[in-house]
Amino acid sequence: QVQLVESGGGLVQPGGSLKLSCAASGTIFRINGMGWYRQAPGNQRELVAIVMYESPRYADSVKGRFTISRDNAKNTVYLQMDSLQPEDTAVYYCYLKSTVREYWGQGTQVTVSS
Repeated sequence: QVQLVESGGGLVQPGGSLKLSCAASGTIFRINGMGWYRQAPGNQRELVAIVMYESPRYADSVKGRFTISRDNAKNTVYLQMDSLQPEDTAVYYCYLKSTVREYWGQGTQVTVSS
């Protein structure tokens, strides 16, 4: 059974930074991609950033502010979030795509507020 454990969420003021981490454990045949989605109240879940086959991709709304990185040896993905704005407030979900199926983390809350 694959588990995704997220950490690093919290409350930050506008303009501040946070770093999210997600570690995958369990038997994973092959990881094609890992990344992050988010969902704000009343909104659909949306892609934030993802590394698929070693190529990073970002939502337009976070380009230049967020940086995704992946440690393949640790099956871990990170999301460095800088210049955070109130509209970044959401539950952030870790995502993993293997050759067999997709997995989701339990979510971590990020709140940007003064």
